[in-house]
Amino acid sequence: MIKPKKLKRGDKVATISLSWGGAGDIPHRYQAGKKQMQEEFGIEVVETQHALKPDAWIYKNPKARAEDLMEALTDPSIKAIISNIGGEESIRTLPFVDLDIIKNNPKIFIGFSDTTVTHFCFYKAGVTSFYGTSTLVGFAENNGMHSYQVDDINRSLFSSGIIGKINPNTDGWTSERLEWTEEKNQTISRKLKPSSGWRFLQGTGIHQGALLGGCVEVLEFLKDTSMWVSPEEWKGKIMFIETSECKMLPENFRWILRNYAASGILKNINGLMVGRPYDDLYWKEYDQILLKVITEEEGLSSLPIVTGMDFGHTCPVFTLPYGIQAEIDCEQQHFSIIESALVD
Repeated sequence: MIKPKKLKRGDKVATISLSWGGAGDIPHRYQAGKKQMQEEFGIEVVETQHALKPDAWIYKNPKARAEDLMEALTDPSIKAIISNIGGEESIRTLPFVDLDIIKNNPKIFIGFSDTTVTHFCFYKAGVTSFYGTSTLVGFAENNGMHSYQVDDINRSLFSSGIIGKINPNTDGWTSERLEWTEEKNQTISRKLKPSSGWRFLQGTGIHQGALLGGCVEVLEFLKDTSMWVSPEEWKGKIMFIETSECKMLPENFRWILRNYAASGILKNINGLMVGRPYDDLYWKEYDQILLKVITEEEGLSSLPIVTGMDFGHTCPVFTLPYGIQAEIDCEQQHFSIIESALVD
């Protein structure tokens, strides 16, 4: 994988709206995220040409969304690109994405959820990108960013060293909904729920592999497109998945997991990591389904499975760099990223 350059204080980064146009429709939320980014990390935040257009305009112009990405990549003054928010619209940008531009202009790109689509474009181009928070979510966290999130961004985007062991968040997590359109809510801290740690459901020994995955629902969007990864290409990977705020029903989760089994993905991977579900809903059912499909039905009793992890649609989260080597230590119950994701 081609590794982008690390960020440093004073760098210029660009925000982008590749899916939902929430940054344009809820400007105070966007400005809060921009302000907190600049104050916490000492960077200059600018917008791509259409990042703050209204959602109705964003919806009608998938080509312009993709062109914003291409322009930010080729602009030498821009050192990183930050997704404003997810949605369900990134898939419509695929015809207009130029993989050669991504390959020839490697830069930090970070986002989650529907941004999975763009991450797979970077992966296909051979460039590391980062499954992490976005402008309107973690960077715009009500009443200030969580310390776990700040530490993660400094470790993930501002260092060229080996990332190392990732610790579970012990300060508490949240997916409490405080309506973004109500500006007064921006100064109200969301209630944190106790963190019970990660669940190592099965597996023995130490397993390593390059990271690949994303949002479960969005991975379904990608299947059979030119950006999808064949079962053979999952060989030796550590797969990470998480479900969206739509709160996928357990039976749907089971159906998708069985597709991964039937296609050969599950037998090819070296480990499976699952993010905490939104509101922590259905976590028991999901865990039971994972063991039923993977262990009982497929006989993959040695495949490491770790669930309830701090990435995805709850806050705060840690960042996962695509294509970078990671390690699941089932004996010590540790997860580490054992390779650097950035260069000086």
